Amino acid sequence: MVRRFRGESHHKVDAKGRVSIPASFRRVLEASDPNWREGDTPELVIVYGDHRRTYLECYTVEAINEVDDKIASLPRGSTERKILQRLFQGQSLPTTVDETGRLVLPQKLREKIGLEGEAFFIAAGDTFQIWKPETYEAEELAKTEEWLDDLPEDFDPLIYLDKATSGE
Repeated sequence: MVRRFRGESHHKVDAKGRVSIPASFRRVLEASDPNWREGDTPELVIVYGDHRRTYLECYTVEAINEVDDKIASLPRGSTERKILQRLFQGQSLPTTVDETGRLVLPQKLREKIGLEGEAFFIAAGDTFQIWKPETYEAEELAKTEEWLDDLPEDFDPLIYLDKATSGE
């Protein structure tokens, strides 16, 4: 069963880079970690490789395994495989949630996205993203508002789902 992250929230980041993960996100991490057992801490992988990204992408074990399988299916030595290996395998951090529900973000990752006193978490299906709140508001929120402003008043976003299921 594939579990999906839902929601968004703000959390304090302490001087050591510790930040609480939303409780509902922890449940998805647990359910999507085949090695997790009651009393254990779930694993996840933080992908930070794309230099254009202004956020950290956090994958469940199941989601990153799916990505790894797709990478492995590409021809060895191909440019596509090399790029994807570097971005998803080389420039990533396997980690665990600690016993108090926190994640420790190394200084390198905090500096990459300019994260200081607060982190913004937002669900993205089988991944979630960690943003500097001001960056999210300036970049993503503005894009969303722009997209919505370009749509007719009576637009129903569920029409996109109809297209997905019809193969258009």
